[in-house]
Amino acid sequence: MSSTSRGGALGSVLYRALWRWHFFAGLLILPFVILLAVTGSIYLFKNTINDGLHGDLRLVTPQPSPAKAPSELVASALAAHPGSLRGYNPAPAPDRSAEVRILGSDGLKDTVYVDPYSGRVLGSLWDAGAAGSPAMYTVRKLHSLKSAGWAAERIIEGVAGWMVLMTASGLYLWWPRGQKGGIVSVRGTPAKRIFWRDLHAVTGLLVGGFIVFLAMTGLPWSGYWGKKFYSYSYALGLGMPDGYWDKYPVSTVPLKEVVDRAPWAIENQPVPLSRASAGVPAKLDDVVRTLGRIGMAPGYAINIPTKPDGVFTASVYPDDIRQERVVHLDQYTGQVLFDMGLSDLGPLGRMAEWGVSIHMGQAFGLANQLVLLAALAGIVLLSVSGCIMWWKRRPAGGLGAPTLPAGNTVPLPLLALALATGVFFPMVGLSMLAFLLIEGASYGIRNLRTA
Repeated sequence: MSSTSRGGALGSVLYRALWRWHFFAGLLILPFVILLAVTGSIYLFKNTINDGLHGDLRLVTPQPSPAKAPSELVASALAAHPGSLRGYNPAPAPDRSAEVRILGSDGLKDTVYVDPYSGRVLGSLWDAGAAGSPAMYTVRKLHSLKSAGWAAERIIEGVAGWMVLMTASGLYLWWPRGQKGGIVSVRGTPAKRIFWRDLHAVTGLLVGGFIVFLAMTGLPWSGYWGKKFYSYSYALGLGMPDGYWDKYPVSTVPLKEVVDRAPWAIENQPVPLSRASAGVPAKLDDVVRTLGRIGMAPGYAINIPTKPDGVFTASVYPDDIRQERVVHLDQYTGQVLFDMGLSDLGPLGRMAEWGVSIHMGQAFGLANQLVLLAALAGIVLLSVSGCIMWWKRRPAGGLGAPTLPAGNTVPLPLLALALATGVFFPMVGLSMLAFLLIEGASYGIRNLRTA
């Protein structure tokens, strides 16, 4: 056989093997991809949705009179909802209410909304943290499946890795090999399979880059991959630089357990301790004045210390990611112990923060949201068209999976790619191993039947 013939045969086997893997992986991750796309589309507009659902709590009429002191607003909230003060969010704009987070005697934390001008309590909601409302909290948890447990979270991590591989394999399958249609145009009508094949291919070409971006910017917060990435970036000094804790003692409590949303690069870093362990705590009014003096961006939240050696922690994650900031203040003196902004992070830390800000539709305003909404709609269309294409081509009573040419096994280049991918995406590697075992067992059974 000539080298050209061998190359053509290898190319044919590789094409069909990739097609087979693309087919099975697509069917398995399709429900999760649609879930991620739909919940992500909703969460892009969480602030708008929250205002629509709870405008009576979140919005107020601006007044010419100055806002009341934080201590007065907190007192009004505690009078209406007795409990322990856990946090305070100053009104971020003249038409916004102040938020007081209170832990009740029932062990539940509520957010009490207070008119900053009159001190009138507007109402309360179960504290949903950064999501802003119980409804958006549910959407957020569905998006990550964290509430479904360890296994579900690992599945989502594997799906993210497979989405990257699906994009790469889809590009290989789409690549023009002499055909004139179905490259950037869609042939036929919805009644024909070729229409859905072309629609799937062209849509994949248009949204492939967005799929890779969304998957990779979401992975830093995943359970296994994210932890490893965090460890390596920290060890290399590319995430959270050393030296911030040299002057003060630290606790064993990570930042992510203190604030609603912590920057990725420092979410596992310990919260510092106040220098004294007894005395008269600083007044909330003074803490708010200090934060205003150092230029904390509007929209920040203050976490109230609950232990004698605890600290006040203020954090803000605004639309302008350059104003992201975390500040710890001594509980008794009100002195700033730690002040970190985006520019203080290492290169990977800054990259991760920018990536997540764009991922969540914050960085570039409405344009960011609309572009991602279109991309997510494209991802749903990609999934649906792939499913319809398969349904139309499958034989009656059969799965219709692509098969390898007789006498061929999985090509070595594909196995090498699978090995490299499995190292980079461990959850994908485990699923690939399971697939290979199933394929091997299936191949053995077929041989026994034909023997």
